[in-house]
Amino acid sequence: MKRLFVAAAALLAVGCASTPEPRFYTLSAQIESVGYTPGPSVSVAAVTVPDVVDRPQLVVAVNANEVIIVEQHRWAEPLKGELGRVIAENLSRMTGNAHIAAYPQNASLNADYRVLVDFQRFAGRPGGGVVLDAHWSLRAANGKVLRSGRARAEESAGPGYDALVAAYSRAVQRISAEIAEALKALPAAQR
Repeated sequence: MKRLFVAAAALLAVGCASTPEPRFYTLSAQIESVGYTPGPSVSVAAVTVPDVVDRPQLVVAVNANEVIIVEQHRWAEPLKGELGRVIAENLSRMTGNAHIAAYPQNASLNADYRVLVDFQRFAGRPGGGVVLDAHWSLRAANGKVLRSGRARAEESAGPGYDALVAAYSRAVQRISAEIAEALKALPAAQR
Protein backbone atom coordinates (compact mmCIF):
# COMPACT_ATOMS: atom_id res chain seq x y z
CA MET A 1 0.00 0.00 0.00
CA LYS A 2 2.85 2.35 0.86
CA ARG A 3 4.46 1.71 -2.56
CA LEU A 4 1.17 2.49 -4.31
CA PHE A 5 0.87 5.78 -2.41
CA VAL A 6 4.47 6.76 -3.28
CA ALA A 7 3.95 5.86 -6.96
CA ALA A 8 0.72 7.89 -7.12
CA ALA A 9 2.41 10.88 -5.46
CA ALA A 10 5.34 10.66 -7.92
CA LEU A 11 2.98 10.56 -10.92
CA LEU A 12 1.06 13.53 -9.56
CA ALA A 13 4.28 15.50 -9.07
CA VAL A 14 5.46 14.73 -12.62
CA GLY A 15 2.07 15.72 -14.04
CA CYS A 16 2.07 19.03 -12.19
CA ALA A 17 5.68 19.79 -13.08
CA SER A 18 5.03 19.36 -16.82
CA THR A 19 2.34 22.05 -17.04
CA PRO A 20 4.08 25.32 -17.92
CA GLU A 21 2.95 28.55 -16.36
CA PRO A 22 0.86 30.75 -18.66
CA ARG A 23 2.54 33.81 -20.16
CA PHE A 24 0.63 37.06 -20.71
CA TYR A 25 1.13 39.61 -23.49
CA THR A 26 0.07 43.17 -24.23
CA LEU A 27 0.13 45.30 -27.35
CA SER A 28 2.09 48.52 -27.22
CA ALA A 29 2.31 51.84 -29.03
CA GLN A 30 5.30 51.79 -31.35
CA ILE A 31 6.16 55.46 -31.76
CA GLU A 32 7.61 58.13 -29.52
CA SER A 33 5.43 60.90 -28.17
CA VAL A 34 5.35 64.24 -29.89
CA GLY A 35 4.53 67.51 -28.17
CA TYR A 36 0.86 67.56 -27.23
CA THR A 37 -1.50 70.43 -27.99
CA PRO A 38 -5.17 70.89 -27.26
CA GLY A 39 -7.43 69.47 -29.93
CA PRO A 40 -10.91 68.08 -30.38
CA SER A 41 -11.90 65.23 -28.11
CA VAL A 42 -11.71 61.90 -29.90
CA SER A 43 -13.02 58.60 -28.59
CA VAL A 44 -11.94 55.24 -29.97
CA ALA A 45 -15.50 54.14 -29.38
CA ALA A 46 -15.68 50.62 -30.76
CA VAL A 47 -13.20 47.99 -31.87
CA THR A 48 -14.35 44.60 -33.11
CA VAL A 49 -12.34 41.50 -33.97
CA PRO A 50 -13.25 38.18 -35.58
CA ASP A 51 -14.86 35.79 -33.09
CA VAL A 52 -12.08 33.24 -33.54
CA VAL A 53 -9.52 35.61 -31.92
CA ASP A 54 -11.92 37.17 -29.39
CA ARG A 55 -10.63 35.02 -26.53
CA PRO A 56 -7.93 35.19 -23.84
CA GLN A 57 -5.60 32.78 -25.64
CA LEU A 58 -3.40 33.72 -28.58
CA VAL A 59 -4.64 32.16 -31.80
CA VAL A 60 -2.06 31.03 -34.35
CA ALA A 61 -2.87 30.61 -38.03
CA VAL A 62 -1.51 27.30 -39.30
CA ASN A 63 -2.80 27.78 -42.85
CA ALA A 64 -5.78 29.37 -44.59
CA ASN A 65 -8.22 26.93 -42.99
CA GLU A 66 -6.66 25.93 -39.66
CA VAL A 67 -5.82 27.72 -36.43
CA ILE A 68 -4.38 26.63 -33.09
CA ILE A 69 -5.57 28.10 -29.80
CA VAL A 70 -2.43 28.35 -27.66
CA GLU A 71 -3.53 27.77 -24.06
CA GLN A 72 -0.31 28.86 -22.32
CA HIS A 73 0.10 32.17 -24.21
CA ARG A 74 -2.65 34.68 -23.41
CA TRP A 75 -3.63 38.32 -23.77
CA ALA A 76 -3.29 40.20 -20.49
CA GLU A 77 -6.66 41.89 -21.09
CA PRO A 78 -9.49 41.36 -23.59
CA LEU A 79 -8.12 41.88 -27.11
CA LYS A 80 -10.76 44.45 -28.14
CA GLY A 81 -9.89 46.58 -25.10
CA GLU A 82 -6.16 46.32 -25.81
CA LEU A 83 -6.67 47.31 -29.43
CA GLY A 84 -8.79 50.32 -28.46
CA ARG A 85 -6.22 51.47 -25.92
CA VAL A 86 -3.27 51.11 -28.31
CA ILE A 87 -5.09 52.73 -31.25
CA ALA A 88 -6.02 55.69 -29.02
CA GLU A 89 -2.43 56.00 -27.78
CA ASN A 90 -1.06 55.78 -31.34
CA LEU A 91 -3.53 58.40 -32.59
CA SER A 92 -2.69 60.74 -29.74
CA ARG A 93 1.04 60.43 -30.38
CA MET A 94 0.68 60.72 -34.18
CA THR A 95 -1.56 63.79 -34.12
CA GLY A 96 -0.18 65.46 -31.02
CA ASN A 97 -3.73 65.67 -29.64
CA ALA A 98 -3.87 65.04 -25.90
CA HIS A 99 -7.67 64.56 -26.00
CA ILE A 100 -7.79 61.10 -27.58
CA ALA A 101 -8.77 58.12 -25.43
CA ALA A 102 -10.38 54.72 -25.67
CA TYR A 103 -13.96 54.35 -24.55
CA PRO A 104 -15.01 53.36 -21.94
CA GLN A 105 -11.68 53.73 -20.11
CA ASN A 106 -11.35 57.53 -20.23
CA ALA A 107 -13.36 58.85 -23.14
CA SER A 108 -16.52 60.82 -22.78
CA LEU A 109 -19.69 59.85 -24.57
CA ASN A 110 -19.77 63.48 -25.71
CA ALA A 111 -16.53 63.32 -27.70
CA ASP A 112 -16.31 65.57 -30.75
CA TYR A 113 -15.32 62.59 -32.89
CA ARG A 114 -15.61 58.83 -32.63
CA VAL A 115 -13.35 56.26 -34.25
CA LEU A 116 -14.76 52.82 -35.02
CA VAL A 117 -12.50 49.99 -36.18
CA ASP A 118 -13.73 46.60 -37.39
CA PHE A 119 -10.90 44.10 -37.84
CA GLN A 120 -11.91 41.68 -40.59
CA ARG A 121 -8.69 39.72 -40.28
CA PHE A 122 -6.35 39.39 -37.31
CA ALA A 123 -4.00 36.50 -38.07
CA GLY A 124 -0.41 35.58 -37.42
CA ARG A 125 2.12 32.99 -36.39
CA PRO A 126 5.52 33.07 -34.72
CA GLY A 127 8.37 32.88 -37.20
CA GLY A 128 6.01 33.92 -39.99
CA GLY A 129 4.14 37.15 -39.86
CA VAL A 130 0.89 38.89 -39.09
CA VAL A 131 -1.85 40.20 -41.35
CA LEU A 132 -4.40 42.75 -40.16
CA ASP A 133 -7.26 43.92 -42.34
CA ALA A 134 -9.62 46.54 -40.91
CA HIS A 135 -12.48 48.80 -41.91
CA TRP A 136 -12.47 52.07 -39.99
CA SER A 137 -14.66 55.14 -39.81
CA LEU A 138 -14.33 58.58 -38.29
CA ARG A 139 -17.67 59.98 -37.16
CA ALA A 140 -18.90 63.30 -35.85
CA ALA A 141 -20.66 63.46 -32.49
CA ASN A 142 -24.03 63.28 -34.30
CA GLY A 143 -23.01 59.97 -35.94
CA LYS A 144 -22.35 61.37 -39.42
CA VAL A 145 -19.51 59.52 -41.16
CA LEU A 146 -16.80 62.06 -42.00
CA ARG A 147 -14.15 59.68 -43.32
CA SER A 148 -13.86 55.93 -43.72
CA GLY A 149 -11.45 53.48 -45.20
CA ARG A 150 -9.99 50.05 -45.28
CA ALA A 151 -6.45 49.45 -44.07
CA ARG A 152 -4.28 46.38 -44.41
CA ALA A 153 -0.98 45.82 -42.61
CA GLU A 154 1.47 42.95 -42.85
CA GLU A 155 4.50 42.57 -40.60
CA SER A 156 7.15 39.87 -40.26
CA ALA A 157 7.34 38.08 -36.92
CA GLY A 158 10.45 36.48 -35.51
CA PRO A 159 10.36 33.21 -33.59
CA GLY A 160 8.45 33.15 -30.33
CA TYR A 161 5.20 34.59 -29.08
CA ASP A 162 6.78 37.83 -27.84
CA ALA A 163 7.95 38.48 -31.42
CA LEU A 164 4.45 37.69 -32.69
CA VAL A 165 2.86 40.23 -30.33
CA ALA A 166 5.50 42.84 -31.27
CA ALA A 167 4.59 42.29 -34.95
CA TYR A 168 0.91 42.79 -34.07
CA SER A 169 1.83 46.07 -32.34
CA ARG A 170 3.68 47.30 -35.45
CA ALA A 171 0.75 46.33 -37.69
CA VAL A 172 -1.71 48.17 -35.40
CA GLN A 173 0.55 51.22 -35.67
CA ARG A 174 0.25 51.12 -39.47
CA ILE A 175 -3.57 50.90 -39.25
CA SER A 176 -3.52 53.77 -36.73
CA ALA A 177 -1.38 55.91 -39.08
CA GLU A 178 -4.07 55.82 -41.76
CA ILE A 179 -6.72 56.87 -39.26
CA ALA A 180 -4.43 59.63 -37.92
CA GLU A 181 -4.05 61.04 -41.43
CA ALA A 182 -7.84 61.19 -41.74
CA LEU A 183 -8.09 63.01 -38.41
CA LYS A 184 -5.46 65.54 -39.49
CA ALA A 185 -7.19 66.06 -42.85
CA LEU A 186 -10.50 67.22 -41.38
CA PRO A 187 -11.34 70.76 -42.49
CA ALA A 188 -10.79 73.39 -39.81
CA ALA A 189 -14.55 73.96 -39.56
CA GLN A 190 -15.05 70.31 -38.56
CA ARG A 191 -12.21 70.29 -36.06
